[in-house]
Amino acid sequence: MNLAFRLLLFSLFLGNVFFAQEQQKVSASMTLEQCIDFALKNNIQIKQTELNTDLSKVNLTQSQANLLPSLNANASHSYNIGRTIDRFTNQFADAQVLSQNFGLSTDITLFSGLQNINTIQQNRYTYLASKYDVDKMKNDVSLNVATAYLQVLYAMEALENAKNQMGITAAQVERTKKLVEAGTAANGALLDIKAQLASEELTVTTAQNQLDIAYLSLAQLLNLTTMEGFGIAKPELNVANQALLDVNPNQVYNSAVTTLPEIKSAEFKVKSADKAVDVAWGGLSPRLSFSASYGTGYSGLSQRVIGTPSFLGYGPNGDFTSAGDTVLTPYFSSPATEKIPFADQYKNNVNKSFGFFLTVPIFNRFQTKTAIDRARIQMLNAELTVESTKLQVQKNIQQAYADASAGLKKYNATVKTVEAMQESFKYTQQKFDVGMINTNDYNDAKNKLIKAQSDLLQAKYEFVFKTKVLDFYQGKPLKL
Repeated sequence: MNLAFRLLLFSLFLGNVFFAQEQQKVSASMTLEQCIDFALKNNIQIKQTELNTDLSKVNLTQSQANLLPSLNANASHSYNIGRTIDRFTNQFADAQVLSQNFGLSTDITLFSGLQNINTIQQNRYTYLASKYDVDKMKNDVSLNVATAYLQVLYAMEALENAKNQMGITAAQVERTKKLVEAGTAANGALLDIKAQLASEELTVTTAQNQLDIAYLSLAQLLNLTTMEGFGIAKPELNVANQALLDVNPNQVYNSAVTTLPEIKSAEFKVKSADKAVDVAWGGLSPRLSFSASYGTGYSGLSQRVIGTPSFLGYGPNGDFTSAGDTVLTPYFSSPATEKIPFADQYKNNVNKSFGFFLTVPIFNRFQTKTAIDRARIQMLNAELTVESTKLQVQKNIQQAYADASAGLKKYNATVKTVEAMQESFKYTQQKFDVGMINTNDYNDAKNKLIKAQSDLLQAKYEFVFKTKVLDFYQGKPLKL
């Protein structure tokens, strides 16, 4: 067995161990807090929102870097074939010419109507808003997980109630069967009670399906790839004698409006939009910039004279003086030349430049005015978003408070109804056992008890969920 194969087996072993550990994290009965923590670590929407925050951070860093001068280097190595003018010798060339150029350039904006400064502030507010967007997404996921968790608990209790009722009816079937066999009850009574049992078996099946769906919904929120071994802890939810809240909806709202991330995000977006207006106004300002460059180059045509030319004498050049004498011109031998070396050309061809440049906008087809108007409209829309967000939060709090109050009242009233129905059913069952009432009256009393228990369970979880919503708006952690 070679080393590579051993490493492969070892990596597979580590992978299986890691997978088993991950499964262990979700295989035990998870509390609400554990489910929320697991969802916050694995939710894709949260990760995408965090990436948007990272992008906002990058934009902020870039806007800050825009205050720095730029520095660029350039180089070229080219051949020219055909007639051209060499830029270094200013001579015509017909042969192949090699040219090389090297340079550095820099520029910096000295003033642009404070657009760079305002852009930095705008991007900083956008970055802060995006961080609160992450918090809002986490809150949304937490509430969704809490809703799904309570739905599982509701479905578990509904299934348990359905099984209990089916057990009572199954026992009654056996008791009625013995009475029929003893001749003290009619066979019709047995058939009726069996029909009731079949109906309650269907109710149990429906409740089991609802529980499976509730578990599936919760698992999907946790991004679980498998449902195998997944379960939740079942806490004790005591609603009896519980007061609603020691604060009113206005107090809850006043607390929420200063802490909720969606309101903070909307407020920072208003500040960002306000700075966007200042950036747009900067487009009307003159722009002053500074640029500088440093360069040199080489040309294959550059030559220099070497040695001293020889005097060859005088000769007529074709001109004559006013007296008619021939004009003589001295003649020299052609001087010897050589190509100027690379190092010498790079030293001799150095060129430097710098300058200040001022641009004054006069007319740009109303583009700047349009940008200002657009930015102002976006700022007004951002302000309306803040007000809309606050109103929605206030409505949610008022609705949650009203639902919690109604749920508690309904729960307290239904508790009394269930207690009365249980006593009534107990009495009805005793009369049915001795043949004083028929199966229709028995089933009717039992169905009323089942409905009362269902109403009690529904009121209980409505109250629990709405109180958790109110706790959430007060900044309290979501837990049971």
